[in-house]
Amino acid sequence: MFRRLLNTRSLCVAAMIAALYAVITLATPVLSYGAGTGWECRLSEALTMLAVLFPEAVPGLTIGCLVSNLLSPVGALDIIFGTLATLIAAIGSWHLRDHLVLAALCPILSNAVIVGFILSISYGLPLFFTMLQVGVGEAVAVIVGCVLVTAFKRTGLTAKIAR
Repeated sequence: MFRRLLNTRSLCVAAMIAALYAVITLATPVLSYGAGTGWECRLSEALTMLAVLFPEAVPGLTIGCLVSNLLSPVGALDIIFGTLATLIAAIGSWHLRDHLVLAALCPILSNAVIVGFILSISYGLPLFFTMLQVGVGEAVAVIVGCVLVTAFKRTGLTAKIAR
């Protein structure tokens, strides 16, 4: 897998995914960073489902999340652990790519637990409720991602990108 990720095409796909993730996150800051309420729905997290189709999505999502989290109001906790949550989600989705529902659970659970914990600590919010809020927001984004994956498969775009 790693050898496949080190060619020019794969690096470009990863870079495009990273850029998309960062742009979507930064274009929707109130949704993306929770605004101190615990409610967070990063629309860019829909892209985590691309890991079902492309291994290049794993480094792309991780780098895109890292860039986005550099501007997070939560600071270092989000930079480190928020990025880790997306990395875990992308790797899990890649490994469970043959089972779309299980692959979709990876980003939901990873972000609900890790990001929910970060927001709870950072803003003094109740832990379980904050995890639930983040999980619901993540589920919304992942449903959009599942629609995106289905559309990619039906239109044949995966074969064109994977070449």
